[in-house]
Amino acid sequence: MKNFKLAVVGATGMVGNQTLEVLEERKLPISEYVFYASSRSAGKKVTFMGKEHTIRELSKDNIDPSIDFALFAAGSDISKEYIPIFKENGSVIIDKSSLFRMDKDVPLVVPEVNPEEVLNHKGLIATPNCTTIPAVVVLKPLDDKYKIKRVIYSTYQAVSGAGVSAVEDLKNGEKEIAPKNFSVPIYSNCIPHIDSFLDTGYTKEEMKTINETRKILKRPDLKVTATTVRVPVFNCHSESINIEFENDFEIDDIRKLLENSPNVVVHDDISNNVYPTAFSVNGKDETYVGRIRRDESIPYGINLWVVSDNLRKGAATNAVQILEKLLENHN
Repeated sequence: MKNFKLAVVGATGMVGNQTLEVLEERKLPISEYVFYASSRSAGKKVTFMGKEHTIRELSKDNIDPSIDFALFAAGSDISKEYIPIFKENGSVIIDKSSLFRMDKDVPLVVPEVNPEEVLNHKGLIATPNCTTIPAVVVLKPLDDKYKIKRVIYSTYQAVSGAGVSAVEDLKNGEKEIAPKNFSVPIYSNCIPHIDSFLDTGYTKEEMKTINETRKILKRPDLKVTATTVRVPVFNCHSESINIEFENDFEIDDIRKLLENSPNVVVHDDISNNVYPTAFSVNGKDETYVGRIRRDESIPYGINLWVVSDNLRKGAATNAVQILEKLLENHN
């Protein structure tokens, strides 16, 4: 068996830290790890797999040319500058940023949904937005069986999805300290504004969710709309998803289908107040679904409540799962 070397770029950020945690849990057949971050973090020590590692500064002169795989968790600007260098060295990159997601030559992968796309990479695989990932894990089996006609997303997104400064804004809000990350206070508030606004009135975050859903499901003409909202929750994104099908269904069949879908957990017993919440899903890798009910305003519609840990399945875990698929192909 080959000795593989893995780099984590952005290793000291929120997603980077979570990536290291998931890697430790999954114990992949990697023989050597290299951790990169900005000059601010360079030289710091991290304990990983029982060993002390030194964070390396990410610079063009400091990239190890023998790296087999690289997980990028550092944002689009870093991906744009450094992914070409890693690719030129022969590394296979899994990128969490939005930069390459809609590139027709770059697979956009959620392993429960389209694992076959892993084999179509040309040295680069993109992992989707933190709201798209749990949504398509639920939508794919439903689309396969009933053919989805339309999807309406309303998201309730935790501050951890916006980084450390956003988390600090929520913590500081109770002290009436002015926010630094958000344009208005997030404490005791909901903000219907994630990423920048476009001329259409949609935000970039909303369009990511719309376009990525179409690409992953291979449904370029699927009718999808979205409203994305930042809420005063530290971690885990929640989504209200309204789905209209082409074909009729029974609610019990929908529930059984989801119960048997990979890494989907159905928590749906309203008589006992059982449904997924951000609090209960925190730290989990599965996608949780509840409030499954028929939409009586249209012939073939349902409503779902979907909750996922955005730092784990919505980011780190999905990337590590892709790496697992790559490693399976190399063995």
